[in-house]
Amino acid sequence: MTTPWGELALARFPEDPRDRLRAWDASDEYLLRHLASEGVPLSGTVVVLGDRWGALVTALAAHGPVQITDSFLTQEATRANLARGGVEPGTVRLLTTQDPPPDRVDVLLVRVPKSLALLEDQLLRLAPAVHPGTVVVGTGMVKEIHTSTLNLFERILGPTRTSLAEKKARLIFCTPDPSLVRPANPWPYSYVLPGGIGPVSGHTVVNHAGVFCADRLDIGTRFLLQHLPDTRGPRRVVDLGCGNGVVGTAVAVANPDAEVLFVDESFQAAASAEATYKANGVPGHAEFRVGDGLAGVPSGSVDLVLNNPPFHSHQATTDATAWRMFTGARRALRPGGELWVIGNRHLGYHVKLRRLFGNSSLVASDPKFVVLKAVKR
Repeated sequence: MTTPWGELALARFPEDPRDRLRAWDASDEYLLRHLASEGVPLSGTVVVLGDRWGALVTALAAHGPVQITDSFLTQEATRANLARGGVEPGTVRLLTTQDPPPDRVDVLLVRVPKSLALLEDQLLRLAPAVHPGTVVVGTGMVKEIHTSTLNLFERILGPTRTSLAEKKARLIFCTPDPSLVRPANPWPYSYVLPGGIGPVSGHTVVNHAGVFCADRLDIGTRFLLQHLPDTRGPRRVVDLGCGNGVVGTAVAVANPDAEVLFVDESFQAAASAEATYKANGVPGHAEFRVGDGLAGVPSGSVDLVLNNPPFHSHQATTDATAWRMFTGARRALRPGGELWVIGNRHLGYHVKLRRLFGNSSLVASDPKFVVLKAVKR
């Protein structure tokens, strides 16, 4: 990536030489050009919210910025990109969306996230640290910035306007208003599950901002909950890509002897899963982990993996995440262990499972979804 301060070699995480997706886009470049051309002072506390793969904080590393992200993969990409650029460890402070934000913010740079709820939550958390002199600049592709996006900046921070578009990217300029009366933060959000979905019918779900389908049970998860396998006995079960943890919690409710591992690359999701589990007073043992799929889980240590893989990486449609999840599941499963997958029919996961496991069977289907099972031989 070419920046006003030189060229940077950047990569996504995990690195894949076959991956043609870049670790930055035109909105990152536009923001950096603006900071340089306008001479924005960067001597105070610079906070970068939503940096996708660390491109912004790597470019601004000389100013010791703070990165706030919901993504474990983003943090790992940032560490790798900083090291590749010769930046000393500790120069950039890496925070998650669950960490307390800095007490004072002099420059706030916002890479607009896909989730409007996550933007709302994070702006509300950061607002007390913003002062009248804080420079607030947002950035995103034109298709990512909507009237609702601008309204959030207006409602939480102050008057907001946008730039002209360049290479299908746009900037957001916001002037902090210290007299603004901000709304209360509505996150996390809780609701009670409907009946007819198995062991967790009538139980409570807790969602932090940004978690998929935070205000209702999505239809894919509902279908999986109606067709969960029998997990009786002291089995080690993984809710892989756990989201709000409702699937793993259902396992724990049905089988108190199960040991359930909840895994997600989202810090918001892992926090939601833990909150959901604890809200229901579920007996038994559970572990909550943020990471890259099943990396770090010992080989041959798991009896059952339940998975609803995502097929988007930010704005890009890709099956790379699903493939990594399936590969990790096969490695982590004991012989005879099972991977159960819920997915849209058109995604063709049965082909991948047969290629990887040598088998795939249909557990249940409806016009939109299939539940598939693969057994490690």
